Amino acid sequence: MTRFDKTLEKVLRGASDANIEFSDLRQLLQGLGFEERIRGDHHIYTKNGIIEIINLQPKGSKAKPYQVKQVRALILKYKLAGEND
Repeated sequence: MTRFDKTLEKVLRGASDANIEFSDLRQLLQGLGFEERIRGDHHIYTKNGIIEIINLQPKGSKAKPYQVKQVRALILKYKLAGEND
């Protein structure tokens, strides 16, 4: 299982939102096809076909829990994880 898969599983499980590494969340979004733009400590992600814009800031080396929740909601809404159900 790759680091991408482990991070995706962790985010979708939702049991440890406060324990997701910021760099792992960035790699997850980039792996899902999002484009990244950086302004200071704001990492802004956009993707064609997705209306929402994701704006992330690190909290130390971790991602902020509410932002992990936003990413999870987007993955589920647009079925970005490739789930077939």
